[in-house]
Amino acid sequence: MLKNYVGCGTLLCLLTLSVISCDMNSSDRKEAEEIHNPASQTIPEESKDLIGRWDLTVDKKGKEAPSWLEIKLSGFNTLVGAYVGDSGSNRPISHVKLVDGQFSFAIPPQWEGGEGDFVIEGRLDGANLSGTVTTNKGEKYNFTGTKAPYLVRANAPIWGECVELFNGTDLTGWVPSTDDNQWIVKDGVLTNLKAGANLITSQKFDDFKLNVEFRYPEGSNSGIYLRGRYEVQIEDSPKDKHPGSLYFGGVYGFLAPNEMATLGPNEWQTYEITLIGRLVTIVSNGKTIISNQEIPGITGGALDSKEGEPGPIYLQGDHGPVEFRKISITPAK
Repeated sequence: MLKNYVGCGTLLCLLTLSVISCDMNSSDRKEAEEIHNPASQTIPEESKDLIGRWDLTVDKKGKEAPSWLEIKLSGFNTLVGAYVGDSGSNRPISHVKLVDGQFSFAIPPQWEGGEGDFVIEGRLDGANLSGTVTTNKGEKYNFTGTKAPYLVRANAPIWGECVELFNGTDLTGWVPSTDDNQWIVKDGVLTNLKAGANLITSQKFDDFKLNVEFRYPEGSNSGIYLRGRYEVQIEDSPKDKHPGSLYFGGVYGFLAPNEMATLGPNEWQTYEITLIGRLVTIVSNGKTIISNQEIPGITGGALDSKEGEPGPIYLQGDHGPVEFRKISITPAK
């Protein structure tokens, strides 16, 4: 009988210690969670002015090429981020090194091809950035950067009058980006016959609602640039493909639609795009596929990186054939 009491007492003691231990572990976990809460994260002094989004301009042999950079804090001290060159899509940066005020990171090539990494090096120059981009082919270019604006609107827009950007007759109001213009108007349809120049409105816009009707042949690829900086993708994406930021309806490299709303090639389709500050809503073929989402930065192919300024609408013509039969815009007052 005494053995039973001793055994029960020992068991009770172990259970009590287990509960106390669990409570302590739970308390430790709670404290750890509070320490790791990003909202109360302590940003290292040496990186606090570097963290954020940056609009970059790269000097490529006298020609300004837009680019974009975001630097974020991961955990206690590690800097990571994202980068957009003057072509291609948003690509992740696994580690941004910061030594004695000089930051650097390497990224593999994307559509540029070739072997080896691109290396970006820079430093804070007052409130701005300056540095160099060294390509995987050994070319070296200087860049400067300014903090990207938030573009938060204090009030809802008041919409003005609808403007027809395409008159159904000719290219009035549009300017080709190069001499290799393949855009024509035939039977009331604006057509890009093959890869050539992009087509850019002579007018610039801030916030707006844009309505377009378009059609593309099998295998083609095009897009619509908002303010000349943010591409909404037009592409012959298979209907059974998972939606993604590089496919039909995506904001190229940044925002994925919630479904693949394409009707497929050789069908007339619609986009209704509302852009207010950085917030974009896209309705395709009657379905809301992106709803009031923030566009973090410029996409590859942007005309410039001056995000705080109005910009044109531009139609991508340097990839493949595409047709438009309606393009209208309602700007905010």
